[in-house]
Amino acid sequence: MSFMKDIKDKLILITGGASGIGKLMAFAFAEKQARVIIWDIDVDSIKTIENEALEKSLFIKGMICDVSNRENIYSEAKKLAAAYGPVDILVNNAGIVSKKPVNPAPGPLFLSIPDESIIKTIDINVLSYFWTCKAFLPYMVERNSGHIITISSAAGLIGVNGLLDYCAGKFAVFGFNESLRMELNRMKSAVKTTVVCPFFINTGMFEGVKTRFSFLLPILKKEYATKKIVSAVLKNKKQLIMPRFVHTTFILRLLPPAFLDWAANFFGISHSMDHFKGRL
Repeated sequence: MSFMKDIKDKLILITGGASGIGKLMAFAFAEKQARVIIWDIDVDSIKTIENEALEKSLFIKGMICDVSNRENIYSEAKKLAAAYGPVDILVNNAGIVSKKPVNPAPGPLFLSIPDESIIKTIDINVLSYFWTCKAFLPYMVERNSGHIITISSAAGLIGVNGLLDYCAGKFAVFGFNESLRMELNRMKSAVKTTVVCPFFINTGMFEGVKTRFSFLLPILKKEYATKKIVSAVLKNKKQLIMPRFVHTTFILRLLPPAFLDWAANFFGISHSMDHFKGRL
């Protein structure tokens, strides 16, 4: 049986924690007696979560933080440390996906996405991971204890038609996690890292996406995904890829690119975004 670490009274920060799997993770960790802080820009959702947590005698506190803004991250990090102490577990969960243009121009879809949307995607899905780690990792290294969780995606392992900016970001943070793990290993640090690469999750962010073979690539239920992520953190797993079929991308990359392209088309990956609507 895998070792399960004790997170009682540990301070956990979850970015983008007011909705989706961020919210579910917040309650899952709090139910294990951790102290949970969520960062988000949705004031009403934060208040609702805090009230619900209070009714259940759980420690979940919200802070307004726009993770697309580096200075906001640094200033809120200082406030967090002053109010609650050092962060033990950082869950970089915040993420967005650009909405599909109503009348896209001819050519690759990303050409029709406004520059501002692409910049916003990279700021939140990639750069915020750098700034949160620069804010909290030094204290983990100093204490030789801590855990960084990077929420990447199956779209960080294989390119998806209609998701160019999102895929670019998720590929980036997959590499970010791997390089960070290597650096921590070289310095023999006890700080742990976990990268999470799920297929589409039914949080609403990918409303309208389709899968051709649901028995191989199911749209994941958010409760199931949350349970697997929390378990991976407690077990200090370095990597969580779900469902298992996504592991085949590593095998396909050993073959000429034409095989990967064929597989993406055959398994419906290249058409999964055809009816994408996004969060309604």
